[in-house]
Amino acid sequence: MSFTQLREALANPRAREFAFGNEDFDALRHLVKQLTGINLSDQKRELVYGRLARRLRTLGLRTFAEYRDVLAGDGGREIAELCNAITTNLTAFFRENHHFEYLREQVLKPLTAEHAPTRRLRIWSAGCSTGEEAYSLAMTVVETLPDLRRWDVKILATDLDSDVLERASRGVYTADRVRALGPQRLSRFFVERRAREGLCYEVSPELASLITFKQLNLMHHLPMKGPLEAIFCRNVVIYFDKDTQRELFARVAHLQRPGDLLFLGHSESLFKVSESYVPLGKTVYRRT
Repeated sequence: MSFTQLREALANPRAREFAFGNEDFDALRHLVKQLTGINLSDQKRELVYGRLARRLRTLGLRTFAEYRDVLAGDGGREIAELCNAITTNLTAFFRENHHFEYLREQVLKPLTAEHAPTRRLRIWSAGCSTGEEAYSLAMTVVETLPDLRRWDVKILATDLDSDVLERASRGVYTADRVRALGPQRLSRFFVERRAREGLCYEVSPELASLITFKQLNLMHHLPMKGPLEAIFCRNVVIYFDKDTQRELFARVAHLQRPGDLLFLGHSESLFKVSESYVPLGKTVYRRT
C-alpha cells in the first residue's frame, strides 16, 4: 500500500458505498468554495460524503469521479443541487430573541416616535433558510408599528438553497415548529390547516405581504439598492474564511447608512474583518 492509499484508508475508516478519495474531496471543496464562499475543512469530509452520496444514488452514478463529470458538463443544473446539499439550514422562530427585541426597541419604536415623513423601512434577512427568521421579523414589525398600512415596509429574505426558499415562500409549518410561538401569535399570524403531515399552520397574508423571497449567492453582486435599516446575517459567515468575510462585509456596508444595524450569529464576529461597524454587544453592530 502506498502512502497515499494509506492516508486515504485512515481518512475513510468505515466501508463506504462509494469510494471517496482525497482527490474527490479536494476537488469538491474547492468547487464549493469557489461557488459559495463556504470553506470546508478536513473535519467536514464525512458531512460532504454523506450529503453527496445521496446525489450519486439519485443520479444512478457509481463513483464520485462520475459525479464530478456531471458537475462539469450538465450546464449547471447539478451545481444547484450541490449547493443545496452542502448548505446547512438550522433555524427557528425568534431564534436569539434578544435580536428581535433590540430591533423593536432601537429601530422600530424610535421610528414611530420620530414620525418619519417617508415611513420607509427596509430589512434584509440574509440566509433566511426555511423562512422562520423572516416571518419573525415581520411579526415584530406588525406588533410594533401602528397603522401599518401607512408604512412602506419591505423585508427581503434571501438564501442560496432553492429548496428551503420554496418551503419558506409556502409559509406552512408543522405544529412542532410553531409551538414556541404561543397561542396569541399563532391565532393572530397563522391559519390552522390539515395536511398530509398532520396539523399545520400557514402564515397569514398580512405577514406574507411584507416579505419577498429571492435566491441569492452572497459571492455574487448584491442587487438590492438600500439603504437597509437592519440586516440579519446570522450564522452565515461562520462558514466563510476571513478573506471571504472581509470582501462580503465591504459590499454589505455600502447598503447601510451610519447608524443602521447589522445582526450576526452568536458565534460570529467582525473582529479584524470590518472597520465599517462598531459592536454594540450581543453580536449587534452599528454602521459607522
